[in-house]
Amino acid sequence: MSIHHCLGFCLLLSSTVAMAQEPVAAAPSPIATPVMTQPLPEFPGKEVLLLSVEFPPGAVDPVHRHDAEAFVYVLEGNVIMGVAGGSEVTLGPGDTFHERPEDLHTVGRNASSRKPARFLAFLIKDAGKPAVIPAD
Repeated sequence: MSIHHCLGFCLLLSSTVAMAQEPVAAAPSPIATPVMTQPLPEFPGKEVLLLSVEFPPGAVDPVHRHDAEAFVYVLEGNVIMGVAGGSEVTLGPGDTFHERPEDLHTVGRNASSRKPARFLAFLIKDAGKPAVIPAD
């Protein structure tokens, strides 16, 4: 093996080791923006919350619950959703997803690492309760 080949191999090996030691960037979080909150006088103590949710490219939701009836309508991009005990589903524009109050939302992520995804989330919940409750 010539000295040039040996030096080239050493440079390649050292750059590979350096890259392996770089910290991995955390996945971005979704951005939820309240659009409307409306009390439901016919159902005392209940309200409707409408959220616009944007998943930047590569975004991942932490495991959580809503303690609400949650309905999702995808506007743009593709998202992967799932609840404990259920199958993961990939949703695109016009697709819907439903979560029950007892569901644990175990999977929520943008299917793309390059394109954003957006959806509307419509929650029927107890008035004053948070929209997202972190998993225990």
